[in-house]
Amino acid sequence: MNRVRSSTLIALQLGTMLLVAMHVAAQTPSPALLVLEKSDNTLAVVDPAKLQVVARVPAGEDPHEVIASDDGKLAYISNYGGEGSTLNTISVVDLVAQKALHPIDLGALHSPHGLAMGGGELYFTAETSKVIGRYDPRTQRIDWVLGTGQDRTHMIVVSKSLGQIVTSNVSSGTVSIIEQIARQTSTLSPPPGADRRPGPPPSSVGAGSRKSWVVTNVPAGKGSEGIDVSPDGKEIWVANAQDGTITIIDAASKNVTQTVPISVKGANRLKFTPDGKQALVSGLGGRSASSTSPGGDLAILSVALRKEVKLLDLGGGSAGILVAPDGGRAYVAVSASGNIAVVDLKTLQVIHQISAGNRPDGLAWAVRK
Repeated sequence: MNRVRSSTLIALQLGTMLLVAMHVAAQTPSPALLVLEKSDNTLAVVDPAKLQVVARVPAGEDPHEVIASDDGKLAYISNYGGEGSTLNTISVVDLVAQKALHPIDLGALHSPHGLAMGGGELYFTAETSKVIGRYDPRTQRIDWVLGTGQDRTHMIVVSKSLGQIVTSNVSSGTVSIIEQIARQTSTLSPPPGADRRPGPPPSSVGAGSRKSWVVTNVPAGKGSEGIDVSPDGKEIWVANAQDGTITIIDAASKNVTQTVPISVKGANRLKFTPDGKQALVSGLGGRSASSTSPGGDLAILSVALRKEVKLLDLGGGSAGILVAPDGGRAYVAVSASGNIAVVDLKTLQVIHQISAGNRPDGLAWAVRK
C-alpha cells in the first residue's frame, strides 16, 4: 500500500512539474516578436531566439497593424476593415497574461490603421475619417484629433520629440508633414467705438506665444503607402505602390529631392535600418511592371547610393517589415506563404523561416520593462 501511495505521489509531482514547465515555456519572452495573422484574426507571440510561436491571442476583427506599449506589457492592434469601413476599435492584448482586454472604442473615428507610440501615448490614423488621433492609456481617453484632409491617411511616424508627425495618404498620393510650431499672440484691445464705461479695464490676453499644428501635404507618387523617417530625421522616404518608385523628401524644406525606381510591385512597407544605411521595401505583387530584373518581393536599398543593392524572392507577396533594434536582422511577413522570413542584414540572405498563420502582416517588437 505504501509503495502504491509513493508511486502515486511521485506521478503527481512529475505531472505538476511538467505542467509548470509547460507554463514557463509558454510565457511571453522579452524581447518578443509580435505577428498579426490577419485572416485568422489573431496575434501570434513569437520567441525570436527559438523562432517559434509560443502563444496566440484573439486580435479583433480584421487586424492590420500592431505596436507594443513602452513597457512591453500591452499590444495595441488596429481593426481596419478597409476604406469606408465602420470599424472603430483598437484591440488591446495583455502580453504577460496572454489574453485580450477590452478594446478601445474610437467613437466616430473609423478605419484605424497606422499606429505609433510617443510619450507614453498611442497615435493612430483613421482612414475613413481622414484624421490622426492620440489615445492616453492613463486616462483611457482620446485627447487629441487632427484632420489631414487627405484620402486614406494610412501609416504614421511620430518623432521622438513629438513635434513632428508624418503620414502617408494612399489615394491622395501625398505625404502629410504635421509640425507643432509656436505662434505669436498679442494683447487684445477693445475695438474702436466700444462702450467704455467707468470701471476696471476689460480682461485681455497677454502677449506671448501659443503652440499650434501646421499640416503640409507634399505630393509623392501614386499609391504612396509604406513610409519611414531616416534615423537622423533629415529625410522622409515613401514607397509608391502604383508607381514602382520611392519618393525622397527633405524633412526641413519639405521638398521632394529625388525619385528612385524599385523592382518590387505593390510596395506597401518601407523601413530604415537603425544605422540609417539601408532601407527595406516589401511588395505584395512581385516585381514592378517597369523592372527588367528578376522577380522579388523585398528590395534592399543603399541609402547613400540611392539604389537597390539586393532583391530577394521570399516566395510570395510580402507586407510588414520589422528590423531588430541591433540592426542585425529583419523580419518580413510573407503573406502569400504564411511565413515570417528572417533576413541577415550583413549577408542580405534569408536565414530562417518562421511558420505563421494565414496572411501574416503587421509586426512589432515588445521589450518588457
